[in-house]
Amino acid sequence: QVHLEESGGGLVQPGASLTLSCKASGGGTFAMGWFRQTPGKERQLVVAISWDGGNTYYTESVKGRFTISRDNAENTVYLQMNSLKPEDTAVYYCAGRTVGLLAMHEDDFPHWGQGTQVTVSS
Repeated sequence: QVHLEESGGGLVQPGASLTLSCKASGGGTFAMGWFRQTPGKERQLVVAISWDGGNTYYTESVKGRFTISRDNAENTVYLQMNSLKPEDTAVYYCAGRTVGLLAMHEDDFPHWGQGTQVTVSS
């Protein structure tokens, strides 16, 4: 049973940085993604990365500010978030696939973490 555990969320001021981590255990996960959700809205893909890190996807609103990376030896994916804005406030979820190809749809990810809250506020 694959288990994904996120860490690194918190409360920060606008312009600050945070790094989220997602560690996989109990089995392999290949392509990964970070989604986020705010109350009353659907969960949306923020970033995604293929198994080898060679392909990535960033939603337009985070391009140039967020960076996804992975350490396969540690079974961990990271999301470096810089220049955070209040509109980045959400619960961030790590998601994993069992194939290596990058995906962008929620239904393509069978494994999910519990989520970690990111709040950007002055």
